[in-house]
Amino acid sequence: MKLFRSLGSIVGTVRAMSVVVGYQSAHKHRLIRYGVGSLLAGGVTVYYAQRNKAYASLGIWKKSDEKNINIAEFMAEPVRELTELENTQDDMKTKMELLTMKIQGEVCRALEELDGEAKFTVDKWNRKEGGGGVTCVLQDTKVFDKAGVNVSVVHGILPAGAAQQMRSRGKKLGEGELPFFAVGISSVVHPKNPMVPTIHFNYRYFEVEESDGKKSWWFGGGTDLTPYYLDEDDVKHFHGTLKSACDKHNESHYKTFKAWCDDYFFVKHRAESRGVGGIFFDDLDDPNQEAAFNFVKSCAESVIPSYVPLVRKHKDDGYGHREWKWQQLRRGRYVEFNLVYDRGTKFGLFTPGARFESILMSLPLTARWEYMHEPESGSLEEKLLEVLRKPKEWV
Repeated sequence: MKLFRSLGSIVGTVRAMSVVVGYQSAHKHRLIRYGVGSLLAGGVTVYYAQRNKAYASLGIWKKSDEKNINIAEFMAEPVRELTELENTQDDMKTKMELLTMKIQGEVCRALEELDGEAKFTVDKWNRKEGGGGVTCVLQDTKVFDKAGVNVSVVHGILPAGAAQQMRSRGKKLGEGELPFFAVGISSVVHPKNPMVPTIHFNYRYFEVEESDGKKSWWFGGGTDLTPYYLDEDDVKHFHGTLKSACDKHNESHYKTFKAWCDDYFFVKHRAESRGVGGIFFDDLDDPNQEAAFNFVKSCAESVIPSYVPLVRKHKDDGYGHREWKWQQLRRGRYVEFNLVYDRGTKFGLFTPGARFESILMSLPLTARWEYMHEPESGSLEEKLLEVLRKPKEWV
């Protein structure tokens, strides 16, 4: 293992040096593309760290050109060309791509620190129909069964099924071919310990161009928590953090979007919620584009303070087979919602050239279904189920 990591470190350092040399020789204000897939797994993170240190030592991030974008904290290069992003920094598509890459890096580093051992596998991919993404995954580690943080930046012609889904929500879209652009970050973290809740968050921006050149745009997203055992202090902390993020922009947002979240994540065929909620919103296009973006930015930045303390608090708690089995059953409910109801999953599956591995990244490694299962009366499992069947106010 030590030899493997040493080899990974050497590979990472050599590749970092190669990129910097290429940068110097080309004299271009851009980064050289690299193949993450060609790196040894143990050297991926070392590669990025060495590359970024090398860039910093050369002062690449301190250019006099104010258009320069610092990507040192990203998990990979942005999906679109760096020169394109530098020249369109006032465009909302660019603002959202850079925000999602920044949040991805921050969340991945926070989870790596909690785990203490594992490093994310970084998979940068392209979509032949237009765009691509960066998928980061931890799998079967000390603390996490599966943790995925995915950024996607896709564009092309809106599929008919996706357009119909949007019209059903009240979007007034014309007929014929509709060029679209979508950028978002989506993450689900499934912990090993049943005492640690699962978190999901998703923040996205969507743009559609009509035949007359008019553009429609909107934001969507949210953050929600799915515990396996109820710790009311944890849930109050989680909701309190989200409320603080919302209140910076509009004091009615939390109440509105909390209710929307309770409704959206209700598993109708089970007559229970997927978890204890959070916030959820879609089709947000007011009061204006910049204000809506700033609200989304605050929400995305609240993910780490809302969740990391809960993982740190419970990751070393004791548990047995009973608790593990209950966790597996609740994960089954999680899978049911994602595959039957979730809009993001449906949009992804409707989109030509969709990367199914990234879409289904949200699913846990393992789950369980038992025929007619009911928790014991008076048990901690029943206590959770009572809250899931009748959502409550937490703050």
